[in-house]
Amino acid sequence: MEPLRVSLVGASGRMGQAVQDCARRHPETFALIGMPGRGDDWTAAFEHCDAVIDFSLPETTDALIEAVVAARKPLVVGTTGHDDEGRGRIAQAAKSVPILLAANFSVGVNALFWLTRKATEILGPDFDLEVIETHHRLKKDAPSGTARRLVEILADVRRLSLERDLRPGRVGNAGPREANEIGVHSVRGGDVVGEHTVLFAGMGERVELTHRAASRETFAAGALRAAAWLVRQKSGRIYDMEDVLGLREGDS
Repeated sequence: MEPLRVSLVGASGRMGQAVQDCARRHPETFALIGMPGRGDDWTAAFEHCDAVIDFSLPETTDALIEAVVAARKPLVVGTTGHDDEGRGRIAQAAKSVPILLAANFSVGVNALFWLTRKATEILGPDFDLEVIETHHRLKKDAPSGTARRLVEILADVRRLSLERDLRPGRVGNAGPREANEIGVHSVRGGDVVGEHTVLFAGMGERVELTHRAASRETFAAGALRAAAWLVRQKSGRIYDMEDVLGLREGDS
């Protein structure tokens, strides 16, 4: 079997470098055939690849999706921090080409997503919900994309509104905690790769679900696995790692 030909956008970043290292350790499975940067003709760069992996910046979204649609190539998006308009443009492009958008490519983190949903369903409304995430000092967006996904899961199960019920940190005389609040807190320091905790605080007991990443290799391997899966899918909706891992509700 020929290796999957991958074009990598954002190759100079931390995750881009991790993807390069991972692909080069598995030359029988993956081949990097292009790492275009700003100012390059991305449509031409994608012509001979099987899939595109993106770990760049949200501001490159417009040019990137225009190029993958023109080249008719599947796209794995690992970039976080997109605003609603950026997500909307990705969703529109997904009608034309297969697109997978994931806040985190770690198998362990995606198990955390699944466990968070189940724990929220089981524990019920008597437990207060908090999300705490920690990353290295150079991370730009806060909360992290993984933390935002965890919050979305909590809000979905509890039927809460992110606009109304999300509490991103508390400062000053914030008053007593409201029953429907979802707290989210971001810690930045040192070289922490990534740590996420979902806290379910009840009266007399507390449940915590925590994932700690010690290396970016797990994310890189997950992104390449996602690309290999995505090339066999059809366009029409945005996929995520739960689809890749068969964790989607209703999957056999």
